Amino acid sequence: MLTTRFVTGAPCWIDVGGPDPDAATGFYGALFGWRYRPAAPDTGGYGFFELDGRTVAGGGRRAGPGQEPAAWTVYFRSEDAEATAEAAERAHGTVLVRPADVPDHGRLAVLADPAGVAFGIWQPGRTEGVDTTGEPGALSWVELRTPDIAAAAAFYRRVLGLETAGVPFPGGTYTCVGPEGGEDDAMFGGMVPLADVPAEAADGPYWLPYFDVADTDAVAARARDLGGRVRLPPTTVAGVGRMAHLADPYGARFAVLTAEPPQG
Repeated sequence: MLTTRFVTGAPCWIDVGGPDPDAATGFYGALFGWRYRPAAPDTGGYGFFELDGRTVAGGGRRAGPGQEPAAWTVYFRSEDAEATAEAAERAHGTVLVRPADVPDHGRLAVLADPAGVAFGIWQPGRTEGVDTTGEPGALSWVELRTPDIAAAAAFYRRVLGLETAGVPFPGGTYTCVGPEGGEDDAMFGGMVPLADVPAEAADGPYWLPYFDVADTDAVAARARDLGGRVRLPPTTVAGVGRMAHLADPYGARFAVLTAEPPQG
């Protein structure tokens, strides 16, 4: 599962960008109970979402070549941002934002895989990543929606060292993703073929972050009331829990999940 014991290749940070950061702050604050803390003045309006004083995400105005007007970006831990960016280019990916220092905190870059899916990398300095995961209001899982799982698995293996494994799932097999050499309980995400979700095919591939919530149905209804969109209504998946796919008022896509209690 996703934890704050960050290892190379694992998700360690997440942020949302859009045309109106103030409106996004209001939306996510009302939805998850997040409080917004502005960063330093020279960060261009970037800031941090906090839950009970712990950082759960970042947010700011969306900017950068090849990026959607509003989107969540998942950042994966890298020991060397330059080397990871170079590996992505060798694997036929694209560097959207060259590696750059975030003074005192670390070094970041934004890349895209061969299918055009944007993702970030984070080389930690003083900041390792978010302060908490896997609790209500915090990141709990990430999922790649992609047209070609085999090609995606090969790319992320080469660039981030990620490993995949097929897991029996109602109606088929789910491709889980985890760090190199990790046990099954170290898996932090999955890959889903876009062909399995025809309604999303027109939107293109992307990384979908899941946030843990206590009541999926209530959060989905609240998102709609706040001007967001319910892309997949609350659905129960045996052995997983109850989930819904949502979008904020500007179209940034995310999901919520009330996990099934552990058996035994």
